[in-house]
Amino acid sequence: MTGKISVARRKELLSEINRLLYQKYGKLRCKLNYNSPFELLVATILSAQCTDERVNQVTSTLFKAFPDAAAFAAAEAADVENAIRTAGLFRNKAKSIMAASRRIIENFKGEVPADMAALTSLPGVGRKTANVVLGDAFGIPGFPVDTHVKRVLNRLGVTASDDPEKIEAEVNAAIAPEYWVNLSHLLIMHGRETCRARNPECEHCLLTTICRYYKTKKI
Repeated sequence: MTGKISVARRKELLSEINRLLYQKYGKLRCKLNYNSPFELLVATILSAQCTDERVNQVTSTLFKAFPDAAAFAAAEAADVENAIRTAGLFRNKAKSIMAASRRIIENFKGEVPADMAALTSLPGVGRKTANVVLGDAFGIPGFPVDTHVKRVLNRLGVTASDDPEKIEAEVNAAIAPEYWVNLSHLLIMHGRETCRARNPECEHCLLTTICRYYKTKKI
């Protein structure tokens, strides 16, 4: 979808989207299972091109074998790869998790940092992963932009960008920080249940009155 909108219009749209989706879903939490910021960091790295359900299956045994950064830092690559194999892209993910663990041990005294710049200095950690950890593990406002968020916001006409960082900046400038974390969860849920990549269920969508995609589709 293309077409720019004003900042004022983006604010109006996001306010209405947040209101309507909150009425349907309420307060949501991350679907990944975790008991510490480090576990959420690892789970989020594993979630790339993988379902949350599969990640939760993997981490249910993974964290028993490797309970903290020190355990991953000292592990053999083959052992970590075998433990996460079913999450896909297991070699790259194992490399990122182990390298991030070593950096956490060396630079942050074994604790996951609660800071965007520090988090994104870790191997394999971009702004989306950092925002997930900040928002869900530390309660620090952040707006993670994954494929669902990007797709839904483009279809609705909130953004015309494919750049996650630009989308994040546009949303952050248009809606108050206290809404960022839950709004991302709401959009992900909506993208999974209704506004799917293929065959979106527009007939069951509560956002059709403000959706650019739906209006274009009806012409």
